[in-house]
Amino acid sequence: MAPIALEPEDHSRDAAFHKALHGKSAETTGFRSLMNKDHDAHKLASEEYFKHWDNKFASTENAEIREARKAEYATLTRHYYNLATDIYEYGWGGSFHFCRFAYGEGFHRAIARHEHYLAHMMGLRDGMKVLDVGCGVGGPAREIAKFTGVNIVGLNNNDYQIERAGRYAAKEGLSQQLSFTKGDFMQMCFPSNSFDAVYAIEATVHAPSLEGVYSQIYRVLKPGGVFGVYEWLMTDSYDNENPRHREIRLGIEQGDGISNMVRVSEGLEAIKAAGFELEMHEDLADRADARPWYYPLDGDLRMAGSIGDVLTIARMTRLGRLLAHNAVGGLERIGLAPRGTKKTADSLAYAADCLVAGGKDKLFTPMYLMVARKPEA
Repeated sequence: MAPIALEPEDHSRDAAFHKALHGKSAETTGFRSLMNKDHDAHKLASEEYFKHWDNKFASTENAEIREARKAEYATLTRHYYNLATDIYEYGWGGSFHFCRFAYGEGFHRAIARHEHYLAHMMGLRDGMKVLDVGCGVGGPAREIAKFTGVNIVGLNNNDYQIERAGRYAAKEGLSQQLSFTKGDFMQMCFPSNSFDAVYAIEATVHAPSLEGVYSQIYRVLKPGGVFGVYEWLMTDSYDNENPRHREIRLGIEQGDGISNMVRVSEGLEAIKAAGFELEMHEDLADRADARPWYYPLDGDLRMAGSIGDVLTIARMTRLGRLLAHNAVGGLERIGLAPRGTKKTADSLAYAADCLVAGGKDKLFTPMYLMVARKPEA
């Protein structure tokens, strides 16, 4: 593996920008949080993020452009979540990931079951010290802590999400089981052999190199420790020489803050190259489920598991997105919403369409499950 140049961490700079951009918006939710941003700081975050994508097209993409994104992976990811976190929580909830759906199963129950399944496959149990790599606002950590009794440290490079995660944990009485740490998962601050288990749910895709982040996970795991991951990967049916395939992949990357998505075969090679013994792996998107993982984005309300789900899924349909985005655009034009809000929402919407296309054509999976173990010393 060619060495990846790591961005130097500057926690003081990030904390100052977090305070300037978000202020007290972590104390509210949904559109209230979205409206309570500093407009100048939001404009800067938007410019810093979209400079990697504006006027960059699948037809003209080359290695140099991708390497430039990889070189700024940490800044790209941090600003992506500065822009997208409130929109995610409004549309999706506190667990920023996809899931499988059983017959008649409600959206939020299916999300929780997906988290429970990973914990089960890893063998998590009461009292273990566990690392959540890329913890978001802590939805999966809260669910897994309640389900298994483990103690979880969440690692995140976005101060806003860390603040929200801490507030949610305190609200649910989980502060004794959960803590959240600022840091870059490509250069973790934890001592070697610190954790009994490590998991990542659709987060390590933000790494510029899967082998790089998996190697860090390997280092902080105790000998005999287990690593479980739901990874975002292009399938081995993906052909980078196919313009449509490349457009789908680039649309997913742009709308989801990803610098370098790779294929399944490369993911498997990366986890083995990091030193792990791979115990099992499977593309859960290939399971014959009652509804496909992408159905909420596809907007087929006939597949909703409950009346409550209809309200949830309606926000994600093309019509729901159109109405919400036009409303945000109007608020932006009159100065109530910060500049760049509609552009972010539109980018997420385009990514949603690419995710659906990638899922239908079996070019992409958000749930390639790998469970691996660090060998005993």
